[in-house]
Amino acid sequence: MKIVSGFEVTGWDAMPYGEEGEGPLLSEAHVVKRYRGDLDGEGRARLLMCRASAEGPLENAGYIVSEQVSGTLGGREGTFVLHHWGIAEPGVPPRTAGHVVPGSGTGELAGLSGTMEIHVDADGRHTLALDYEIE
Repeated sequence: MKIVSGFEVTGWDAMPYGEEGEGPLLSEAHVVKRYRGDLDGEGRARLLMCRASAEGPLENAGYIVSEQVSGTLGGREGTFVLHHWGIAEPGVPPRTAGHVVPGSGTGELAGLSGTMEIHVDADGRHTLALDYEIE
């Protein structure tokens, strides 16, 4: 099955880590998301991010995330974990990819597997595309 659900970031608590000075800015963020649609629920994530510079555009950036999602997917209730990443650079559309961690589904989502992408439209609206199956 394939779903596309919109989401918004409702919480963002970021903190730099690593050496200050020249070089890229490394940060860690605790992120909360609200999903609406075929996936209806909340995501709680820990994100590691690298930006080419603190003042530079987000076009030179990359991230990795471990996110626990709780809610209802296709009418089934439970939790699961997504691991995903993204990268952005000038002149190239942002790229994202990820997967459901095998064996992470609980409740009615036990046996969930799949792959995912995140898309951001020109107005800044975020959507999650999830291609999944439940054994």
